[in-house]
Amino acid sequence: MRLAISWAGGVVTAVRDGSGPTGFLLAHGAGTDQHHPSITRVRSALAGGGLTVMSFNYPYAERGAKRPDGPDKLLACHRAAADALAGQVEVLFMAGRSMGGRIGTHLVAEGYPVAGLVLYAYPLHPAGRPDKLRIEQFARITAPMLFFQGTKDPLSRMDLFDRHIRALPNAEVEVLDGAGHGYRGGGWDLDSITQRYVTGTLRWIDRVPSGTTG
Repeated sequence: MRLAISWAGGVVTAVRDGSGPTGFLLAHGAGTDQHHPSITRVRSALAGGGLTVMSFNYPYAERGAKRPDGPDKLLACHRAAADALAGQVEVLFMAGRSMGGRIGTHLVAEGYPVAGLVLYAYPLHPAGRPDKLRIEQFARITAPMLFFQGTKDPLSRMDLFDRHIRALPNAEVEVLDGAGHGYRGGGWDLDSITQRYVTGTLRWIDRVPSGTTG
């Protein structure tokens, strides 16, 4: 089902799939939009697993632009999308691929209530800049978190990931051995990464006290 999400910055489109009491807000990464196969396949498969899944476009993606909007605009749009889904479900999880996951963590760090966060290929630092860690918000997040981490991801050096993310008391990690930041290489492709994301996510949500896929 296609939806329109209105907020102070304008209107963006969203797609909702599935039904059930548990909602799953899925945000796209910087180089894609909600219609990229990496999003549509995960959305469809998780909906088939019993979740109410909603993806949405950030404003720049809605315009067809390549350069992401500023952080404040991304965050405001993300909040509006979360509000739209939260009103339709009993429990809300937030998730995102790369940048979309990062914006979700900032929203939850500001106090947005969720049952948990799922981060697909979290961008721990910019490519080639491991000194610029994106970690300050995690000290303010108490919700359970699940990270899917490729060991060859140039945006998340593994030793730094282990030190700053795996060590968090509320974080679980699914390691994708050999995977990079994209969907191919190291023995992985879009099909195998999607399958790993979906099976791992559904299994984890079933173990989170307020989550259910039934």
